[in-house]
Amino acid sequence: MALQEAQKGYSLGEVPVGAVIVLDNQVIGRGFNQTERLKDPTAHAEILAITSACEAVGDWRLDRSIMYCTLEPCSMCAGATVLARIEKIVFGASDPKFGACGSIFNIPVDPRLNHRIELESGVLADDVAEMMQTFFREIRQQKGTGK
Repeated sequence: MALQEAQKGYSLGEVPVGAVIVLDNQVIGRGFNQTERLKDPTAHAEILAITSACEAVGDWRLDRSIMYCTLEPCSMCAGATVLARIEKIVFGASDPKFGACGSIFNIPVDPRLNHRIELESGVLADDVAEMMQTFFREIRQQKGTGK
């Protein structure tokens, strides 16, 4: 489902990242990157999924929930998952430039914070990597042709 969310962003020219939040085997939140569309640097898939999930449960705490996302969350998104008390993050591809769940930082397991999150990485990583590579290849080609 997170890949489907990412595809929505892809079709709108957004960096194809998707996120879904599940509680008790039910989807309570979903999102895809909308930074370009909304002209908002905080409109990442994970942030939008958290907002959606909080609205669904009527609370800012998302205890016992699992976030599935296509790409390793950045520092902003990883911090938001800690603040929201998400129990586990499952993500596909690592992000060596911005990743904050093990690549550059490891915010969800930092012992200095009051909440820690279980992490699982590499789920459908090849599918995510292929989508990201195709997206950025197309962007480079468009810039090369003046589009």
